[in-house]
Amino acid sequence: MQAGSRNVVSLVLGSYNRKEFLQEAIESIRRNGITVPYEIIVVDGGSTDGALQWLSRQQDVITIVQHNRTSSTEGSVKKRSWGYFMNLGFKCAEGRYIVMISDDSLLVPGSIMNGVEHCEALLQEGRKIGAVAFYWRNWPEQQEYWVGLTLGQKMFVNHGLYVRSALEQVGWIDQDNFRFYYADGDLCLKLWQHGYEVVESPASFVEHYAHANEAVRTSNFVGEQSDWSAYTTKWEGIFYDHAKPEIGSWMTRSYEDPHRTACYFPASWKLARTFRRWRDLIMRW
Repeated sequence: MQAGSRNVVSLVLGSYNRKEFLQEAIESIRRNGITVPYEIIVVDGGSTDGALQWLSRQQDVITIVQHNRTSSTEGSVKKRSWGYFMNLGFKCAEGRYIVMISDDSLLVPGSIMNGVEHCEALLQEGRKIGAVAFYWRNWPEQQEYWVGLTLGQKMFVNHGLYVRSALEQVGWIDQDNFRFYYADGDLCLKLWQHGYEVVESPASFVEHYAHANEAVRTSNFVGEQSDWSAYTTKWEGIFYDHAKPEIGSWMTRSYEDPHRTACYFPASWKLARTFRRWRDLIMRW
């Protein structure tokens, strides 16, 4: 964080029990080459793996704790939606631009400023930009990076940048109708509905590791069909036609990362460490 001036960019991450991945995600922000004042905001769901203790020592991180998966002595804590969770960070953010990534993601160096500069160039041309999608891939399964098109073939943001004033105008994330899935697509459709464009950033890339916490991912998936039903019902007759459904697609892009960003995933160095141990044993044998 650069002190002494109002932040231009706010980076918001949601997190729960992924300490090692969260640490690397934040490091990927710190070494991204951001040249404007910025802040890092983490919304934590009540982690029990030491993440909160680590976050409390990070002087450049604002931490919001919303116990979302734990129990109290009075009874179970009500589990909130992904939208409620992320809106805490979005509304707290003071930057003109809000960059959202997952705690199991790494930003390729230069991606943030590339996204900001691309957005500002389009705004100066007079275009009404609401969000900028960063290309991303699931590592190590995918070779190419992609951005998503949702209902009506409208671009949406998995990882990327939002213009804060646009989010405020459309009423932030719908935190009532979606438990976890499709709230990001819904947010971008609201932007489109209000006359904003959601565009790609051709020089912004994100690595995503989809297996950081399989138990959490499995629990999130339980309500996927219910969220999909709410999504298509909400946009029926606007961006969705039940009789002729266009449920979306992907735009892919090839890119060779010279920084080998994915090698910073904890899964990568653990695998490499295991390999080195086996190699050493074999050489001794």
